[in-house]
Amino acid sequence: MLDLITITQLERPLSYFLNKQNLQSSLTLRAGFVLALAFISFAADAQSDPFAITTPSPSTTNVGKASVEVRAGTNLAAPAQEPERRVLADSKTLDANRKPYEMDLRQLWNELRSNNPQLIAARESYFAAKATVPQIAAPANPQVGLIWSGMPAGSPLALGTAGTNPNGQNGYSFAQPFQFPGKKGLAADIADKGAESIQAQNDNLYLQLGSQLATMYYSTLAAQQQLKVLSDTVIRTELIKNIAKARYSNHAAAYVEYLNAQVAQSSAESDKFNLERQLSVAYKTINVMIGRDPRQKIALRGDAGAAMGKVPSLLELESYAEGFHPILKSTNLQLEAAKKGVSLAKAAYLPDFQIVASQYTPNRGPFTSNNGQMYYQMEFDIVIPLYFFTKEKYGVEQALRNQGAAEANDAAAKQQVVLGVDSAYATYEQAKKYVEFLRDRQVPQADAAYRVAITQYANNGQGFSDLLTAQTQLRTLEIQLAIAKSNLLQAQAALLASAGKDPIE
Repeated sequence: MLDLITITQLERPLSYFLNKQNLQSSLTLRAGFVLALAFISFAADAQSDPFAITTPSPSTTNVGKASVEVRAGTNLAAPAQEPERRVLADSKTLDANRKPYEMDLRQLWNELRSNNPQLIAARESYFAAKATVPQIAAPANPQVGLIWSGMPAGSPLALGTAGTNPNGQNGYSFAQPFQFPGKKGLAADIADKGAESIQAQNDNLYLQLGSQLATMYYSTLAAQQQLKVLSDTVIRTELIKNIAKARYSNHAAAYVEYLNAQVAQSSAESDKFNLERQLSVAYKTINVMIGRDPRQKIALRGDAGAAMGKVPSLLELESYAEGFHPILKSTNLQLEAAKKGVSLAKAAYLPDFQIVASQYTPNRGPFTSNNGQMYYQMEFDIVIPLYFFTKEKYGVEQALRNQGAAEANDAAAKQQVVLGVDSAYATYEQAKKYVEFLRDRQVPQADAAYRVAITQYANNGQGFSDLLTAQTQLRTLEIQLAIAKSNLLQAQAALLASAGKDPIE
């Protein structure tokens, strides 16, 4: 297409022509030449390709580049680049240049186990509870005493006539209390059961966090698959645009068909931008779950289809859950601790003991030499419960109430675990059937409809709206299939975790 020729550009060749032909004095002829040349330029511009309408083209980084050559002879040279500016790189710039670290689900699981703050806090709580067991089992601390009677005359401690007794003496005593045999052991066993119950709860927390990690992992893989679907959609709409352009050039299609294809392509690219933002947030969330800085780069590796393993039957999962679920293990330990608490409360009726050994020397101060006279004595004390056993009686009642509460809690936990397994299994079965329906029926049908529609439009130009509808339906169903596969894997992980099994094994 010819460029527009302005009056200013025509002045120089026109002056030369008029001077050459001795027509400089004829204003009429000069004006006629100007009008004629301007008319020629306008007519040439009117015959230009209508694709010269300015339309924004997608970024060259997107799949399926939508830029079209719309003007013949257009200067395609790249614009002049600005001079390079050298700046100091900061930590963010250096991190942006690093290659993201790829991880599969097993590696993420190991990072979660080692670095997740919640699991670290839970482990420390368990170790703290475990450290109380030897403290409780240790014997009571002894008592050592110094006996000094007969204060020296004039001593500040000699009150009144104290110290005037010439028969003063000094001595030492050692007292060791003992509980009735079995009490210490019962108390230590109760503390140990409580610590192991905390560990079982930690195992359940580990399964729950692992299930959440698997859910986030599979949903992120699904988002990556959706991104691929949108990239394929951009490529398909680019093909439709090219066909519409070719048909319009041959006067076999309306220009609006090209515009509609371009709108469909822009919509897919907009969805890609939104999905990329969601993926960025998902990567940061996974980093936080595994105890890493959310700003660190990470890439997920793995095939979602390969993770769809065989799931045990419902009866097998229920049986496994009743025997090995961490929650049931925790409630069983709490019930055992409550039963031992009843035994310990009944043991409070039994007396405790104390042995006291003392040694003294008459007529000798504590810091004088021994005069050879030394006496020893032993004392045996019994600590018996008095006041009609009131404290002991209510202590036993409290322990029995705690045991009843532990039994009810254990029964409720069993019901909740079995219900959770049944509910998770129903969700898994529903997700599995939906994936099979999409994969085996709807997606192949939509793909066939799209192929037929694009073939018909390319051959005879019929059914452009049907082509766009088929392309949209295929894109929607492919995205739904990716989401359904992700939901199936998430349901599988949740099912295994509800039964107390490792979700990624």
